[in-house]
Amino acid sequence: MLIFKALLDMKKNFIITGAAGHLAGVIIRKLGRLGCYVRGLVLPNEEGPEQENAEYIKGDITIPETLDPLFSGLDPKETALIHTAGLISVQEKVSPLVKKVNVDGTKNIIAKCLQYGISRLVYVSSVHAIPEKGKWEEVSEISDFDPDKVEGAYAKTKAMATKAVLEAGKDGLDVVVVHPSGIIGPYDDGRNHLVQLFQMYLRGKLPAVVTGGFDFVDVRDVADGILSAGEKGRSGECYILSNRYFTMKEIAEYMRLALGRKCKLPVLPLGFVKTLAYFFDFIAKIAGIRNIFTPYSFATLGTTTYYSHYKATVEFGYHPRDMKQTVKDTMDYLKGRLK
Repeated sequence: MLIFKALLDMKKNFIITGAAGHLAGVIIRKLGRLGCYVRGLVLPNEEGPEQENAEYIKGDITIPETLDPLFSGLDPKETALIHTAGLISVQEKVSPLVKKVNVDGTKNIIAKCLQYGISRLVYVSSVHAIPEKGKWEEVSEISDFDPDKVEGAYAKTKAMATKAVLEAGKDGLDVVVVHPSGIIGPYDDGRNHLVQLFQMYLRGKLPAVVTGGFDFVDVRDVADGILSAGEKGRSGECYILSNRYFTMKEIAEYMRLALGRKCKLPVLPLGFVKTLAYFFDFIAKIAGIRNIFTPYSFATLGTTTYYSHYKATVEFGYHPRDMKQTVKDTMDYLKGRLK
């Protein structure tokens, strides 16, 4: 709370893009409880979370002229912008839409920050924008981003956008970049790909999990880290906001304990399931539904990377919570929303 008190002394207004998203919603709720004024950007068909002192503007980061109402009438010296808007993709190839949103949209936000003189831009990138190392090697922050050194549409476009943000920092814009790992946690109804797995388990539709895993982190910890980086982060620097590597077997066990179920989910070899991924992808395209079991998503679970949050911990006191509590809170939230 002392960190957030200092933040309030520094900034009074916050512009949040992607305000209808999981992470942005948690950030907005935290700022609302602190008495900050929030102006959130939502798409024309979206609504932002109900929160005192929050106002929502309909617009699109890919259409620059729709962004001006976000900035008008605010004192730029008292205003920070947190750019969370983006399009998550579990596909391998970069589609025109993913690039338009994640790269061109970010460049539009940069241009508007420069035009209106916004005091600080906090860009929410991803650990996927950072190249992996060898097996079980620790990954820390980098300053040079190259889309050719990472795999998958999301990673490549996040690398391109991060590079654009840091270049804007060299040109005089006050920027800070954060790299969350795999975000999970309460206050999402299934738009988050990982939370969708929790829903499937809750409804008895998750027959098994696979070997492998990833670095998962609580959305509330990421929100705290973003606000702390916005206040204490050094201009032009990047900060990883991670927890630790968890196997899918661990996550499944946390889900089982949270619901008090007796039977453990079987664990299938990742290599075997990968052979079915293209089939899942094909069926999803025919059915016109979102497929979270893509070749790329399974490849991600096959990574053996440790993402270090040491820098964020040392510089502004970032400390992620126990994942057991995250899973329990997520399950409790989803149970309350289950119809």
